[in-house]
Amino acid sequence: MTLAGGNLFAALPPPAPAEEIVALLEAPGLRLERIVSTGQATPAGDWLEQEHDEWVVLLRGAAGLRLDGEAHPRLLAAGDYLRIPAHCRHRVEWTAPGEATVWLALHVR
Repeated sequence: MTLAGGNLFAALPPPAPAEEIVALLEAPGLRLERIVSTGQATPAGDWLEQEHDEWVVLLRGAAGLRLDGEAHPRLLAAGDYLRIPAHCRHRVEWTAPGEATVWLALHVR
């Protein structure tokens, strides 16, 4: 067995046009990602929709996440988590500009 480890806050990328997504663990039926946002948001009018459940936790920073049908985005701060069921349309309205917003996302198939 190979053991792998690290620090979720190490080597955070500088602000960039796109989020950084790194797979931390992959196994049959699941994928765990570290996502670093630096002011990114889902493009206006676009929605994300996935074939599988996703569980996200915000570790650092802040974000506004909107689920389809909700009038206002949910304000997320460090420690907040959310399960997004398969086929639930959602979008990231904003992430904190000028700082790293660090997420863990668990995709379960």
